[in-house]
Amino acid sequence: MFFLYVLGGAALALAAADRLLPGPVARASLALERKRSGLTLRHGSLPYLEGGSGSEVLLLVHGFAGDKDNFTRIARFLTPHYRVIIPDLPGFGDARRDPSARHDMAAQVENLRAFMAELDVQRFHMGGNSMGGFIAAEYAARYPEQVASLWLLAPAGTDEAHASQAIQHYLSGGGMPLLVREPRDFDTMMAACMVRPPFFPYSLKHVLARRAVADYPLHCSIMRELVESPKLNGPINTPALIVWGTEDRILSPKGAAASKALIPNARSVMMEGIGHLPMLEATRNTTRDFLEFQRSLRSG
Repeated sequence: MFFLYVLGGAALALAAADRLLPGPVARASLALERKRSGLTLRHGSLPYLEGGSGSEVLLLVHGFAGDKDNFTRIARFLTPHYRVIIPDLPGFGDARRDPSARHDMAAQVENLRAFMAELDVQRFHMGGNSMGGFIAAEYAARYPEQVASLWLLAPAGTDEAHASQAIQHYLSGGGMPLLVREPRDFDTMMAACMVRPPFFPYSLKHVLARRAVADYPLHCSIMRELVESPKLNGPINTPALIVWGTEDRILSPKGAAASKALIPNARSVMMEGIGHLPMLEATRNTTRDFLEFQRSLRSG
């Protein structure tokens, strides 16, 4: 019985710390998740996570309103196979904030190209979610010799993907769930992005919500640059796996067929009952599909 009291007391203490000390607890939570996934925080022209010791490199690019830790959970299943590199794009996460800088898709491609040159990585697999998928596909279109394969998770960049209610409402002058004006909007964003959200401690939500509110003016500008960037043009000849949740409320799942039409050597997977962030909502299945795709490429 004493043991149960101790456990209960420890749980209460952790719960209290989660609310009373959100900053330190959030940092500790992220550090633990990164450690479990074999990732180390590093700093270059962009802050980034890196882990794994495979001979092949996998570069992962987060989406709008996201950051490098959007891929931390799934990286746990990828680092045994690849050297995984996950940067923060300028304007997001721990990266620099410069309202005068360009954040359109072409500019972000060049940011990543310079970053990978800095790491002396000449060829790599490239994955991205949402805006990150748009950037990854654009990168492959511009520099096909560098990209061995694409992993596109609900990518932006086609008229069909942008035909979602969320994007069309924004284009008509309305709000956008990914733009967090005040802390309570963070829960709205989470609900819009995921049908099956994983557990997020209060401390982490608190810290991320505060950062999102602080970034609201800059992110409004970046969102405008995103939707005004030229759409993807095919053909993109890089082998690709396109993954889309059938319940995506940010970008229309019809974008899967449109993206596949631009990439002749692509296959697509529709994930039933999943929203905009498959790598968070269905981590194991998303990993399985990617590794099977990679095995098929190696076997010819």
